[in-house]
Amino acid sequence: MSVATYSYARSSALTAGGLDLQTSGGCGTHPRFFDGFMTTPQTVALGLLAVAEVARARYYQRTDWASLDPVVTGSDDMLRFESFSGCCGVYARMDVLPSGLDGERPEHGTTNVDVNVPLQLALARVGGLDPLHLAVGPQDLTVSTMDGTVVERKVPLPGRWLRGFAQVHAITAGMEPRLRVDAAQAADFLRRLPKDRGTLWVVPAGRGLRLTSRPVPGAVCLTGTDRLGALRALVRHAGTLTVYGPAVRPGSGPVASVWELATPTLRLSLTLSPEPYRGFSGEGAVLASLAADDVADAADRISEVLAQAPTLDADALAVATGLVPEQVRSGLALLGTAGRVGYDAAEATYFHRVMPFPAAAEKLNPRLAGARALVEAGAVTVTADVAVVRGTGATYQVRLAEGAPAGCTCPWWAKHRGDRGPCRHQLAVTLTGAAS
Repeated sequence: MSVATYSYARSSALTAGGLDLQTSGGCGTHPRFFDGFMTTPQTVALGLLAVAEVARARYYQRTDWASLDPVVTGSDDMLRFESFSGCCGVYARMDVLPSGLDGERPEHGTTNVDVNVPLQLALARVGGLDPLHLAVGPQDLTVSTMDGTVVERKVPLPGRWLRGFAQVHAITAGMEPRLRVDAAQAADFLRRLPKDRGTLWVVPAGRGLRLTSRPVPGAVCLTGTDRLGALRALVRHAGTLTVYGPAVRPGSGPVASVWELATPTLRLSLTLSPEPYRGFSGEGAVLASLAADDVADAADRISEVLAQAPTLDADALAVATGLVPEQVRSGLALLGTAGRVGYDAAEATYFHRVMPFPAAAEKLNPRLAGARALVEAGAVTVTADVAVVRGTGATYQVRLAEGAPAGCTCPWWAKHRGDRGPCRHQLAVTLTGAAS
């Protein structure tokens, strides 16, 4: 696993002068994204604590990883704070909206922020009348020459988090708002949730929500009810809870979902993977798009546009780049492998992160690398509506439907049936051009 080292000029702290979040990496050594007051201090403090809570949580398997540092993106007129849980099955994001910021316009860029334990304790003490000044980055722009203690931590960030970023944007882009309730109903629902790690479904019930054991049209999947715990502290300040999900029908399997609390000044969302043991880093939602022939060119065009306009919807990206929708999806998928693209379900727009990592589709997606190896070895033979792929120790048949892979005889496909994307044999067929 890759390891990134983050160097902070000093520890983040909440002092009489305000909340000073130290940064590492981004558009400079210690970039400064924002300097101003929060219009709703307590809600921002609670939201940041929720993002930090997810970053240190392990909802499936306990590990010995250190707490990971949340990522903050200045995106033209808002600040976004993001994290993944240690198991990578929960993605948290707080969007501080323009109405929540009283200060200079946020600069466009992305960095890691130091949210340490003393800072978390201080944030927990912020009351409703306490002013909160937020400085994302050192006060002095010449921080690299400032005296002070340097805090260094090695964080296993790039591998799982980058794969998670790539998958989350692709998965959530296909979701629609399915359920919406007011804060009182949301609090009641969260309070009544059983401790259950199985698959449940949430449906409307009058003005509120209720659980059912089977999927029906309009329902939203919920597996691992404890994974919604980070919402509880903020719910009393929220106006609404909106739940997003893909379309389901009777017999549907577990799917991902987005749970979003909205206040007048911020949105806090938790995106849950289909099942607690399934981290987003292992999903395969972008693999088919990454196998497209023109993916690199599409990614370059989209990157140029997003550098000028940090948030755009898919149609606007197609118009601005001259790409067709399929090419836009492929380009976004490749940029996602470098963590450069996120998706805002509330606005139905993509947003740009400024990340220092190169797009590395195959390095971060072993299935795609394995598929290319099969093609290079000449292991793919296409005949009529079936492709034969010689794998390791066995030969598999990939069924084609209208020229596209529609199934495989390998054990991996038999287990997942497309729930986690295509297998390497199907990807190999796509790469040969047979599935064009």
